Amino acid sequence: MLCLNLQAPFGAFRTFTAGSFRPTAEFITPSAAYGLLLNIAGIEMRQDDEDHVMTLIKTDLPSFHLALGAVSFPLQHSIYQQLHNYPVGTSAKEHAEDTKGNKYNIVPARRALLSDINAYVCIDGNEEIEAQITEGLKGNSPRTYGLPFMGDNNFLIDKLEPVEKPSEAYWFVPVSSDHESGLREHVTRLTIAIDRADMSQTSSALFAPTKEPSSEIPKDAWVEVGY
Repeated sequence: MLCLNLQAPFGAFRTFTAGSFRPTAEFITPSAAYGLLLNIAGIEMRQDDEDHVMTLIKTDLPSFHLALGAVSFPLQHSIYQQLHNYPVGTSAKEHAEDTKGNKYNIVPARRALLSDINAYVCIDGNEEIEAQITEGLKGNSPRTYGLPFMGDNNFLIDKLEPVEKPSEAYWFVPVSSDHESGLREHVTRLTIAIDRADMSQTSSALFAPTKEPSSEIPKDAWVEVGY
């Protein structure tokens, strides 16, 4: 088992949404943590080819079990921004000439984000990937894709380092689990695996943190991730 302490000033873990409000999950998602770990390990996730308009995710990527714990809960904020895009169809085409080839459709949007992220990301069930992540943290992986970031390439990481044993944390478990019952706080939907070609195949579940912090990872906090 490999446990990492992750600290970042900001993060955003978006669901697939359209419209003027762009929400975020209340905590780092298993799918985002998986992508971050493969980035550190130097494993390319992207399948970029000419057959699809979007960049797909490869299907031969490693699988392992992942557990996420909150040392403290992130704060939630929202900001207003202008979103620049190339719209579908002919909307706002009269502005195209004025923007000299730049994205000419401009709309206001409200975007949610998290701050003060302090988490444990723990991996088990795949010693090979654990070794690759450890080497990547030392700067020894053949990384080809940018800096590791927290759901948005403007949100970088302050700290990501292995710990011998996690301190007390609130571990996220599925709300359908029998681990705890009754009213749950900080319930949030977390994506586990993303299918960019068919969003109906994206998997997610409702998670909630344990009511009391613990240095022991509950059995039902472990989620299998992989493609």
